[in-house]
Amino acid sequence: MDIKKSRDVAEKATVNHPHPPLIHNAAAVLPFAEEWRQQYGPLYVFSIGKMQVLYVNKPELVKEITTCTSLDMGRPSYQQKVFGPLLGKGILPSNGSIWARQRKIIAPELFMEKVKGMMSIITESGLALVDSWKQKVESEEGGVVEIGVDQRMKRFSGDIISRACFGSSYSKGQEIFLKFDHLQEIMSKRTLSALGNPGLRHLPTKRNRKIWALEKEISALILKVVKERRQAGYERICSRHFLKVQRVAILPRLQSISSSLTTAETYIWLDSTSAVSASWCLMLLASNPEWQTRVRDEVEEVCQGRIPDIDMLLAYADSRNNAPIPSGANPGKGGVQRREDRCLEFNPKRFENGISGACKSPNAYMPFGFGQRVCVGQHLAMVELKLLMALILTNFSFTLSPNYVHSPVMKTIIEPKHGVQIMVKKL
Repeated sequence: MDIKKSRDVAEKATVNHPHPPLIHNAAAVLPFAEEWRQQYGPLYVFSIGKMQVLYVNKPELVKEITTCTSLDMGRPSYQQKVFGPLLGKGILPSNGSIWARQRKIIAPELFMEKVKGMMSIITESGLALVDSWKQKVESEEGGVVEIGVDQRMKRFSGDIISRACFGSSYSKGQEIFLKFDHLQEIMSKRTLSALGNPGLRHLPTKRNRKIWALEKEISALILKVVKERRQAGYERICSRHFLKVQRVAILPRLQSISSSLTTAETYIWLDSTSAVSASWCLMLLASNPEWQTRVRDEVEEVCQGRIPDIDMLLAYADSRNNAPIPSGANPGKGGVQRREDRCLEFNPKRFENGISGACKSPNAYMPFGFGQRVCVGQHLAMVELKLLMALILTNFSFTLSPNYVHSPVMKTIIEPKHGVQIMVKKL
């Protein structure tokens, strides 16, 4: 009840404020965690129903947890149970030998050398997005147009993943992505009740029936596409298109797991996380015009009017873990917590010496995790993001729209509840 009460208070504060300030602290997203941290300190245990959760917000202890090499020290078991329709038995919620086997198969296909081979796909999708924005701006009287970037970022990221996994354009996989978004939205609303009362997810409620139906529909759609690719003789496809993963990893899982496709993780976390990150980047640059100008100048210095390639992106990047945890406890690291108000200031310059040099503790900020469970898709995500930002910044200037309402909300990831709208002008 304390969690629900805190969320309700935070929600009302946003609703009652016509233009909420651009605050980026934990209280705006996880108000209960911030309240309890102030009351109980950086290490405490709380319960959601019968589930005990160990909250950890000590960088040195987080390092110990994330660098632990024991296969028994993995993701909380509830993730696979509660988010099963979304994540299946994929690499994100899995533990032990299942996780080790999946990572061994998937990780090599997302090494930087393989990502380099995907640059043509990423560039093609990025240029298509830029062209669509240009057409929209040119068709508007005055040369300035409002664009909702969150859905467009999802299309961009979805196009890349769809082409990479199946060699198809986003239009062919659009239905799959839309259903995933719908499923994610429905499941985000039942998270707390499902955690506290695990039996609820098995009851044939209206929401559960919708979740089950979407899960089956998504499974059927992906299986249909895979069968079409196999029948068309696409088993031998170069790894540049990421389809070695389809042949080695996706197909066997589809054949052995019918109700819980492990490919769900690939779709959600390589699509949704990249898209949401891009949306937040554009929001921050739109609300900080001085930094937008500085970043644009740096991009132009590196690219010199050319379309960015992998060498440019890498050149730009180069120039700029003994406390026992009880069995059954679920360690939760405070990834959105900050201790000082000045940390909330938007100041990209703090990253000029890399992520580890941006914080007093190298483990205080871990956008892709740390240790053996570091995100396997980080290289692809960063290349996507850098190329997209470079293309947008060299073609457009933008500011926040008056219609933008800052309301970050925790779903499976932190998303803009009301989307991100910016006013775009062609350079």
